[in-house]
Amino acid sequence: MNSKIIVIGSSNTDMVLKTARFPKPGETILGGEFFVFQGGKGANQAVAAARLGGEVSFICKVGNDSFGNVAIAAYANDGINVGAVLMDDQAPTGVAVITINAAGENSIVVASGANARLSVDDIQQSGNLLKDAGWLLTQLETPLPVIEFLAGYARAQNKNLILNPAPAAVLPASVYDNLFLITPNETETELLTGIEVTDEASAKSAALVFKSKGVQNVIITMGSKGAYVDTDSFQGIVESIKVKAVDTTAAGDVFNGAITVALAEGKEWKEAVQFACKAAAFSVTKMGAQISAPTLKEVTI
Repeated sequence: MNSKIIVIGSSNTDMVLKTARFPKPGETILGGEFFVFQGGKGANQAVAAARLGGEVSFICKVGNDSFGNVAIAAYANDGINVGAVLMDDQAPTGVAVITINAAGENSIVVASGANARLSVDDIQQSGNLLKDAGWLLTQLETPLPVIEFLAGYARAQNKNLILNPAPAAVLPASVYDNLFLITPNETETELLTGIEVTDEASAKSAALVFKSKGVQNVIITMGSKGAYVDTDSFQGIVESIKVKAVDTTAAGDVFNGAITVALAEGKEWKEAVQFACKAAAFSVTKMGAQISAPTLKEVTI
């Protein structure tokens, strides 16, 4: 199978405001620093995969506005094929308004905008781009009909579909049955399986639930603890490297971009997960989403 990757997902502009505390309802307070970052789980994962050496195309929908134009230019600058990025005249580019208090806690409001209008027809219009890829990576900021289409398409066309089920949502059985890999974190795993993941034993039990639904391979990301892996060739915890975390916003997205690149390049499971854990650890040492995604050189030092 070829190593070309298509990421299908969301593109947002993140507006981040740091403040001492969250305002009460009806209250106005003076905040601190303000940042504008490129975000969206799909975009974060596409950028991460491209910076780590993947041959990446991105399918998403942005508004026909300044945020959309800036996003497309940024993706192209990272070496991503943006030929299938669509502009919507009816809805604005998605935005996320993020407030971070002095304790590092955040409060986020997302307006999906054009992301919610990505359709199966849009995906089908990508034509040979989709046909030529061996690996598909998507998330649940994508409308469910698109996810269902991708699941059926991947099985019919012998593509490897990786689903990062974030934010977690109820999925039809047909989606699980057509997944090459699912990559939930602990919270998403509990919502989807009913099992609270606190250690290797509970992670193993949850992974077995996913496999009973038809998923071929399972990776449960566990933050600083690393990741639990259940595949035919390896089962167990792969530990993360220890770093001082500054902003964990995009750690999961970087992990997903990295694991896709590693698998597409033919790495064995344990080595691939070690690579992804290292990339994710590097990302939390910087502020922001896409801006924190490391390069291949940084991860392989």
